[in-house]
Amino acid sequence: MQLVVARIGRAHGIKGEVTVEVRTDEPELRLAPGAVLATDPASAGPLTIATGRVHSGRLLLRFEGVTDRNGAEALRNTLLIADVDPEELPEGEDEYYDHQLIDLDVVTADGAEVGRITEISHLPTQDLFIVERPDGSEVMIPFVEEIVTEIDLEEQRAVIDPPPGLIDDRAEIASSRDESDGDDA
Repeated sequence: MQLVVARIGRAHGIKGEVTVEVRTDEPELRLAPGAVLATDPASAGPLTIATGRVHSGRLLLRFEGVTDRNGAEALRNTLLIADVDPEELPEGEDEYYDHQLIDLDVVTADGAEVGRITEISHLPTQDLFIVERPDGSEVMIPFVEEIVTEIDLEEQRAVIDPPPGLIDDRAEIASSRDESDGDDA
């Protein structure tokens, strides 16, 4: 099975290094020197990681055969894809691969059906479940423990405790004003 583990960003310097947007919880394993990664588009790869380092909080990689800024810039926006055994599980107890979460049924804590996870969107601040509702509409649910309270792979379901307005139109509007409408004379 293939998993997207990073997206190549802009070139860094003049010696072929690139910034990468990491999309794996295991960059030390998936993006280590010597790793051979497939690419999307396929014509850009496969790529073998020559070196990796962190600079100013960003991961920089250099690939074998890419020795200058022009070569690095040509790889911009290329997805890096690792081959992973489908039976392999992430190291952390509360970590999941996308393929484990796709097609899970999403229900609320009281058992109400919300829909089915069709996609995981990886954003800089958090991941989102894209959930298809029974009526065909979609809802986005932040994959944070305050909202997603349980992932049960055996039962193939994700249990959520959504705040008002996340999955319905009944948002509660909080006001810091006093209810007396200012009739303080």
